[in-house]
Amino acid sequence: MASVEKISYWIPNWDINKKVITQEIQYYLGPEATVRPYTRDGEDGFLITTPGQCLTDEQINDICLKSREVWEKQAAARSKKESDKQLKRPLHKPIVVSRGSKSTDSSSRHHRRHSDERDRGEGSSRRRSDERRYDPRDRW
Repeated sequence: MASVEKISYWIPNWDINKKVITQEIQYYLGPEATVRPYTRDGEDGFLITTPGQCLTDEQINDICLKSREVWEKQAAARSKKESDKQLKRPLHKPIVVSRGSKSTDSSSRHHRRHSDERDRGEGSSRRRSDERRYDPRDRW
């Protein structure tokens, strides 16, 4: 049985999806053809080994078109997955509870009134929850 000489050649990986070329290589070049990632002179590509002819320009264009379709499907699936993704914390729509007055004079007047009351020792009779007034009747 005569051994068949195999030829290895390199093509750049521009516009070529690894899965696509791996699936299509034997269709175009026969069952003995192989492909693997390969870097030549610092440039990434694929090393194709085959006993027959190398890929034609039409075959490479077909692989590039199929690669583009695969990438578009992957991008669409990713964007759908991201849109369906549940947030860790649900979105809350802000609801207006109150609105401040539109006039700046009234707010400054209000602020001034409270500061005047504090200066005179007046103001709210409310106490903070942590303040307690001493009352002798509160004894045990």
